[in-house]
Amino acid sequence: MDVLGLIGRERVLFDGDIAAHEAELSARVAEGRFLVIGGAGSIGQAVAREIFKRNPRVLHVVDISENNMVELVRDIRSTLGYIEGDFRTFAIDCGSVEFRALMRWSGGYDYVLNLSALKHVRSEKDPFTLMRMVDVNILNTIATIAQAQEGGARKYFCVSTDKAANPVNMMGASKRIMEQFLMRASLDLPISTARFANVAFSDGSLLHGFNQRFAKRQPFSAPNDVRRYFVTPQESGELCLMSCLLGENRDILFPKLSERLHLITFSEIAVRYLAALGYEAYPCASEEEAREGVEERIARKQWPCYFFASDTTGEKDFEEFFTSGETLDMTRFESIGVIKNTAVFDSSALDAFLERITALKARGWWERDELVDLFHAMLPDFGHKETGKYLDEKM
Repeated sequence: MDVLGLIGRERVLFDGDIAAHEAELSARVAEGRFLVIGGAGSIGQAVAREIFKRNPRVLHVVDISENNMVELVRDIRSTLGYIEGDFRTFAIDCGSVEFRALMRWSGGYDYVLNLSALKHVRSEKDPFTLMRMVDVNILNTIATIAQAQEGGARKYFCVSTDKAANPVNMMGASKRIMEQFLMRASLDLPISTARFANVAFSDGSLLHGFNQRFAKRQPFSAPNDVRRYFVTPQESGELCLMSCLLGENRDILFPKLSERLHLITFSEIAVRYLAALGYEAYPCASEEEAREGVEERIARKQWPCYFFASDTTGEKDFEEFFTSGETLDMTRFESIGVIKNTAVFDSSALDAFLERITALKARGWWERDELVDLFHAMLPDFGHKETGKYLDEKM
């Protein structure tokens, strides 16, 4: 299926920049030792592929998803084959004693790329998953930066999100707080990151859900008022590699808005998706109507769809990659913009955040509101949208 066509584009985003810098990218990869954390997710797999096809000396991949790691290896072997360098995968948690042992055993890496993240807005619905978001998006980042530095790394890359710009949900806010910790760590180790849009058909995304619903012959459900930017998995891997190898210390790379990249609704993509498979999207007025008579409608080449106005907590009305107060370099690359950062951070506030998280964990329980209040203390302009409704209450 033509992913570009589904997301309303005819051309890939970064072909010009990749071609212009390919010699430098390939040379750096060929001489480098790479560790990819969270490498079994959709973006992580794309990054691993971009590194692998440029023949690194070492490529080690870590992820807690054993099954996805198996698929990564099968996918690479079935398309790219083999390299002379040391390619291995490890099904371990980057916050574990096993990971710390791996870092010591490996002798260190030149480049550590952290693609591990809790990325879903739905993860903020309860205090337990929300605390894990703090662990994964913030605390594990702090720990793996320190371990990368101890191992003599030249560079640390960590993926961020467009939702970190003027965040309205806890996921975006966690990444914005993470960026503040990155600024402090950048005094001791060069760090770069990237903000980009939704990755089309990435694991767990709504578009990936279309694949699942179609395979299971179930109705589609999607908001008709939420407009988003989309990149392909390969584009996400290319942007991360460009940031890691070509980004300067504290740079945040993002896709430039152009005729190649524009907003599209999820419902529009659903209609195009079904049309590509030979079905007409059949609009339903409710979830109940969409669930009723599925097989009969499908037999008539009509796929039941429930399109609705979004009313769940944390949904941002629009997407942006940078804020008005950030300094931009829009000339270095053809299709990629760069946010230039100085090492500005409030060290006492960062320490207070860590102390509060430690205290809540030591207490053994915490309320969701306590974490929300803590995020507000870290981000005074945090425009958290609380509606009392969450995505787990939707079909």
